[in-house]
Amino acid sequence: MIRIELNPSHQIPHFIGCWSIEPLSLCDELIAFFESREAQQTRGQTASGFNPASKNSTDLAIRPRELEQPDHQPLRDYMEALFTCHRDYLEQWPFLKNVMPRVEISSFNIQRYDPGGHFQKVHSERTTVGTSHRVLAWMTYLNDVEDGGATRFVHQDLKVQPQKGKTLIWPAEWTHAHAGEILNAGRKYIVTGWMHFPPVGN
Repeated sequence: MIRIELNPSHQIPHFIGCWSIEPLSLCDELIAFFESREAQQTRGQTASGFNPASKNSTDLAIRPRELEQPDHQPLRDYMEALFTCHRDYLEQWPFLKNVMPRVEISSFNIQRYDPGGHFQKVHSERTTVGTSHRVLAWMTYLNDVEDGGATRFVHQDLKVQPQKGKTLIWPAEWTHAHAGEILNAGRKYIVTGWMHFPPVGN
C-alpha cells in the first residue's frame, strides 16, 4: 500500500468559526449565575464518568426547559447572542444551511476550571451512537486567561487561548478532536454545548 497525497488548489479550511459575542457583559452575568448556584454544581465528568486525570472541572448543567424560568434571563440573552454566531456560521457554509435549516440544543454546561484544572483527554463530541445526533459543538470563554487553559485542536494544529466573549462553533466529528490544557493560574469559565438534529417527527 502506498499513500497518495492529494494537493488541494487552495488552503484547506478548518471549519472552526470564531466570534466575539456582544455585549461582553453577558459573560459576567453567566459567571455570576454559575457562582450563585453552588448547590447545583457537580464535579466535571467525561462520557466514561468521573476521572480527574481526564477532566478536572466544576460544572453546572442547564436543561433547555429551565431557560423559561424568570431568573434564567442571562442564559436566554446568551442563547440569542450564540444563535447570531450560528447564523453567520451558516452563511459561511451554505451547504449546512440547506441540510440543517433548524437545530436544537440539549442540556449544556457552564464550567469553572481552578488552577490545575483541565480537560486534557483528547476527545470529540460525536463518538457513539448515543451522540450521533450532534452536528456542531459550541463554546464561549467567559473570562480572559493568561497562563494555560488553551483549547488545542489536535488535527488542525490550532491552539485557542481563552479570551472573554470569544465564541467557537465547530463540527462535532472526530476530525475536530481537541483538549483543554492545564490552567496554571487564575480561573477559567466557559459555557459549552452542542447543536443537533431535531428529533424525528419534529
